[in-house]
Amino acid sequence: MTEVLRRGRASLAFSFFAQGAAFALLVTRIPAIQNRYEVSDALLPVFLAAVPILAGVGSVTTEQLVKRIPPSRVLRWSQPVVLLALLGVGAGRGMAELGVALAVFGLAVGALDASMNMLGVSLQRTYGRSIMLSFHAVYSLGGIVGASLAWVGAHWHLALWVSYLPVVAVLLPAALVGSRWYVDGDAEDGAAKDGKAGEAESEGGGTGVVFKLLLPLCLVMTFAYIGDSTVSNWSAKYLQDVLGSSEQLATVPYNVYMVTTLLGRAIGDSGVRRFGAAAVVRLGALVAAAGFAVVAVAPGAWVGMLGFTLVGLGLCVLVPQTFAAAGRLFPGASDAAIARLNIFNYVGFLIGSPLVGALGDAWTYRGAMVVPMVLVLVTLVYARSFAAQPDRYGGGHERPRTADVGRGSNGL
Repeated sequence: MTEVLRRGRASLAFSFFAQGAAFALLVTRIPAIQNRYEVSDALLPVFLAAVPILAGVGSVTTEQLVKRIPPSRVLRWSQPVVLLALLGVGAGRGMAELGVALAVFGLAVGALDASMNMLGVSLQRTYGRSIMLSFHAVYSLGGIVGASLAWVGAHWHLALWVSYLPVVAVLLPAALVGSRWYVDGDAEDGAAKDGKAGEAESEGGGTGVVFKLLLPLCLVMTFAYIGDSTVSNWSAKYLQDVLGSSEQLATVPYNVYMVTTLLGRAIGDSGVRRFGAAAVVRLGALVAAAGFAVVAVAPGAWVGMLGFTLVGLGLCVLVPQTFAAAGRLFPGASDAAIARLNIFNYVGFLIGSPLVGALGDAWTYRGAMVVPMVLVLVTLVYARSFAAQPDRYGGGHERPRTADVGRGSNGL
């Protein structure tokens, strides 16, 4: 049983790593993608918004799929599709092909994100202590690798497909091999989840009570991803167009952002176990807001990168703890709760990217940075939701349940 858990945790961590690398390679080369396909500044937000919309569809679809097949199977096949779609973004010849590639990328990312976090929450429940931040730390590590490779591509003026092909060629087969050791909850436990979910809904007279309990976490997820999408989609353009950096230097803020998220998440689980999730979330919100304030008033590129560093250090704890809190609130229906919560990941991206772009065009990009700062501060109002259902393990985490690891995705 211990060996199954170890292999399941390691294989899931690699999946987070691969997704971090793929996403970073996409978002840090947005200026290059825009130039390659001659996408206008007015049309760019439309392309950026299409990805989270379709990802939300993918997440909703995953909620239905996992009623019939295990989340590990969804993850096993969605990850290769994401990687191939990334390659398609770099290899297309016109805007129609770019649109198709981004559409496939978005749908597959929704299924990938939902299924990854379902497995992560299930493993955390089994371990009986906070480990979700460690998975997201590996995601950040993947983002660092992806952003570094993007810097190399920009430095050497490589074609997009040349930058993407080696990464896909390495990660795709490795992800398929690693997927043999994903760990799902037991089928019997899954039936119990469905029964408990039905009881919760019947007691509240429908699904409204579930959404009411989940709503504070949905808002926190939305605000966090508005901040994250601001960095992901606009940091390179902000540094280049507002702060006057080179194209090569413009790839650095996202890399710095991912380094700080890695550091914060690497120590975050111990902070949650010692001080509790609510305290960690409050501190993260304050640090992220301070970072956006620095970005808004930065006189030059290096101060701007300092601001993005603080943003990464603060935001890094919010998303993993939001997924973990959903698992604690709905222990009998965590897969459904996570799939629904994951939709607000993309709501944040959907709102954040066009909002910052529209405010930047109509007003100033410096002023636009104030909006995510204020929204992240609103998270403080909902921090108490992260302290729900504490128990003897500390930090609001549940005791181990061996039923959750009855088998791996390959029948272990």
